[in-house]
Amino acid sequence: MKFGYGLISRSRRVVQDSSMAMAAEAEIGGLRRSCWENMPQELLREVLMRIEASESSWPLRRNVVACAGVCRSWREIVKEVVRTPEVSGKLTFPISVKQPGPRDSLVQCFIRRDRSTQTYHLYLNLTLALADDGKFLLAARKVRRTTCTDYIISLHADNMSRGSSTYIGKLRSNFVGTKFIIYDGLPLHAGTKIMKSSSTLSSKQVSLRIPARNYPVAHLSYELNVLGSRGPRRMICMMDAIPTSAIERGGVAPTQTDFPLSNAGSFPLLPFFRSKSRRLENILAGPSTDQRDGALVLRNKAPRWHEQLQCWCLNFHGRVTVASVKNFQLVTSAENGQAGPEHGKVVVQFGKVGKDVFTMDYRYPLSAFQAFAICLSSFDTKIACE
Repeated sequence: MKFGYGLISRSRRVVQDSSMAMAAEAEIGGLRRSCWENMPQELLREVLMRIEASESSWPLRRNVVACAGVCRSWREIVKEVVRTPEVSGKLTFPISVKQPGPRDSLVQCFIRRDRSTQTYHLYLNLTLALADDGKFLLAARKVRRTTCTDYIISLHADNMSRGSSTYIGKLRSNFVGTKFIIYDGLPLHAGTKIMKSSSTLSSKQVSLRIPARNYPVAHLSYELNVLGSRGPRRMICMMDAIPTSAIERGGVAPTQTDFPLSNAGSFPLLPFFRSKSRRLENILAGPSTDQRDGALVLRNKAPRWHEQLQCWCLNFHGRVTVASVKNFQLVTSAENGQAGPEHGKVVVQFGKVGKDVFTMDYRYPLSAFQAFAICLSSFDTKIACE
């Protein structure tokens, strides 16, 4: 018994010692945090501005991100100092992939395809090489369904689950691969409507607090090829979330500033259906006439036939090296109204440089997420177009 009591007292001493050590460590950590938090705001802002200006490219830019993680006061100042990609041309935080690119230049990226896992990874070019190690931006996984195909897009390279906190949107196609809808996991502006199922309620309906992650932001359509020729594809892209005025002088494109808190209480109470929804064709028919009014329209730039090479050609300025039916350039359409300074410029271009490597370049008013989703549509099998 004495031996047993000795064990109990010794274990209590160990617990007390460990708790005291943890308390001391927490106190030291609190002092360190308060030391950083209590820095003079003017001095802190000057230091962070110099760091932001000096670390202009990845991987050095990770130091800017690290500064934002020191404490709340540092994070708020860093968010003020770091400009959006539209102004700075730099992608710094994860939210940068949801913000429009620069107006005067193309952001150069590339996509690696993994056929075995049917996944696609988007990287930011760090050098002038067509495909280097790159800075990871986004990932997508192809999911085949009975009547459609989904491409689940995530901020995480390995976790591409629809229910994951890193899920930011998806691309959905119809059965023949001619019509696509891009869904954003976040509303671009207040009043954005959620696409809901119109199925009748059943006894299996359940109410859960789930994220409202079903905001249609663009519709893509590939022209049917009734002749069966191996010519270039024809694509039209209706950017429902971007107004035509965005490409006019002084125009502004919708810009997301932050990801919402991923807690159940921050989302509205929505019905969760286990019953089947209406036919997919009704959803993929496109937005209504009212929704389409004023939406930015993009069309693929028509290639020219090269007599000597005996193929269709586009000028990718060295960013594409392999001929492929998947290659394309999107420009603003004449349907957007009076020609302005942004009209005729290439908004996004995509092309093959290797067996499973493709370049993707984009600019204002598209974001990396929107451009990536558009390029994913080119990977999908198009029975009626080829």
